[in-house]
Parts: sequence; C-alpha cells; structure tokens
Amino acid sequence: MGRIADAYGVLGWIKVLPWSAQADALGAHRSWRIGGCEHKVEETRLHSGKLLAKLVGVDSREAALKLKGATVAVPRESLPDAPPGEVYWADLVGLEVVNSQGVVLGVVREMFSHGAHDVMELSGERPRLLPWVPAVVKRVDLQAGRVEVDWGADW
Repeated sequence: MGRIADAYGVLGWIKVLPWSAQADALGAHRSWRIGGCEHKVEETRLHSGKLLAKLVGVDSREAALKLKGATVAVPRESLPDAPPGEVYWADLVGLEVVNSQGVVLGVVREMFSHGAHDVMELSGERPRLLPWVPAVVKRVDLQAGRVEVDWGADW
C-alpha cells in the first residue's frame, strides 16, 4: 500500500508514500503491517500529496527513522473489491504472463510505478519489464492466473 519515506517532526510521525491512486486510502485502515509487525494507527492526515501517520508506540523522531524505507501493508481481506476493470497490484504477483502467440513470457514478480506509467517486472527464462498500458496489457484473468499481453517473445 506504500513505503515509509521518512520521519516527520520530532514526535514520532512518519511520512508515507502511498502506492494507491487516492493518497488517503491507506489512512482508512487502523492497523498496518510494517516490517512483519503489526502497528496500530493513532492518526493520519494528508500533507503535500503524502500521508502523515502517527503510530501507537512510535513516539520520537529516532523511533520513526527506524521505520524509514519499510513497506506498509494491510491484510488483503480488509480491502474492498476492486472496481470493475481494475485489479490490485498484489493480486497480479504470481500470475503467468502470456503473449498473443501463446508464448509464456514469465511470471509477475513485482509491480512498480515508473512515473510515466506502471511497470510489470517478470521472472522467468530471463527477466523482463513490461509497461502496464492498454496497448500492451490486453486481458487479466485472475481466476485462470493469467495476464495476456501484446508483447513479442524476443523483445
């Protein structure tokens, strides 16, 4: 759902870079998983496109800095169903990616944003990076565990 970018202030607040289209979506969850541990969220607020958060037990800048760089996650079951035509990145990890000729290009290892567009990182015979854009991604079938793409096997 996001990554802790830095400490904010001296009272233990953290600055979170959210990975969702709505920066405050993470703030709706009162419990986060950070570094394999559960943290209760006292308060959140938006500031310059980032989410600021105060976690229970993180009461100093030094404690907040120890969390810098950590991934923030929430239990998958706590998220609402994705709107029609959309998927959560976490649901894509592990899916097989097949091109229009039926060639398996690999398995989704990770999703990330490149700034201009999102990118699918594949593991397989060789690592690949595919842009997550409509011209490339033709169909996502979560039940079949497959992403169909318009991408050459030798690209």
